[in-house]
Amino acid sequence: MRIDILTVVPELLESPFNHSIIKRGVEKGLIEIHIHNIRDFSEDKHKKTDDYAFSGGAGMVMTIQPIESAINYLKSQRNYDEIIYTSPDGLLFDQKEANKLSLLGNMIILCGHYKGVDQRVREHLVTKEISIGDYVLTGGELAAAVIVDSVVRLVPGVLSDETSALTDSFQDQLLSPPVYTRPADYKGWKVPEILLSGNDKRITEWQEKQAYERTKRLRPGLLEED
Repeated sequence: MRIDILTVVPELLESPFNHSIIKRGVEKGLIEIHIHNIRDFSEDKHKKTDDYAFSGGAGMVMTIQPIESAINYLKSQRNYDEIIYTSPDGLLFDQKEANKLSLLGNMIILCGHYKGVDQRVREHLVTKEISIGDYVLTGGELAAAVIVDSVVRLVPGVLSDETSALTDSFQDQLLSPPVYTRPADYKGWKVPEILLSGNDKRITEWQEKQAYERTKRLRPGLLEED
C-alpha cells in the first residue's frame, strides 16, 4: 500500500510515522508513506497556498491551484483508489471504514487547514471526505495520522500477530473483553479464574460474554447498528 499525504505543515507528520508499528510496516516494505508539502506546488512567487474567502469573515481558505497541481503530479505517476480530504463534516471514520481502506493499493490524503479548502476542490478533485470526530482541529494532519495508523495496522504482515487486529474493539460491533497479564494476583487483585483454567472453549465463551456485556453497558448504540 502507498499513502501520499498533502499538507502545508509536513513537520507535524514526521514523528507519528517514524516509530513503532508504522515504522516496522515501512521497513518490511509493506507500506509506503510519502509526505508532500503543498507549498512546493504553488505558482505564487511567495509560495502562498491560501487566500481570503469571497464571503468575507475571519479565516483563510486553501486555494485550488497548488492542490490540483499536487494531485495531478501524483496521478501522472500511478493510479489512486481514493483521494481523501480530512474534514470535520466528512464521513465519520470508524473500524468498518478502516477495514475498507486497508484493502486499497494507493491513496492520497489531503489535509485541510485554515477555514478549509475551496469548495471546488471538494467537488472536483477528492473522492471521499473523512472526519475523525465531531470537533474541529487546527489542521487535518492529526486526522490523517489517525487514519493512517488505524489502516496500516490492518495490512497483512504489519502486525507480528495478524489475529490481534481481528479481536480489536469494533471489529464485530463489540468492544473488546477485558485483558489481564502476570502476575495473576497483585495485592489481592486477582485475574478471573477462568482465564487461568487452560480451557480454551470456556475462555472464548467468557470473552464473548464479557465483550457483549461491556458493549451493552458502555456503548449500547453499537448493538443497534447494522
